[in-house]
Amino acid sequence: MNMDQVKGKWTQLVGKAREEWGELTDDEVMEARGERDQLVGKIQEKYGKTREEAEREFDLWVAKL
Repeated sequence: MNMDQVKGKWTQLVGKAREEWGELTDDEVMEARGERDQLVGKIQEKYGKTREEAEREFDLWVAKL
């Protein structure tokens, strides 16, 4: 799935994102609106990861969709 598809289906993907990153709240996930940088930043902040780690994790998640 590419980023345009992710953005277009974001409301349906919120649940999958919450399954992957359970420490993020529904509001935090919805706030990202499918924007890679915003969600990566939230993952980085909540999980104490480096930017590169969070980006890699997000990209792997999108690839599995």
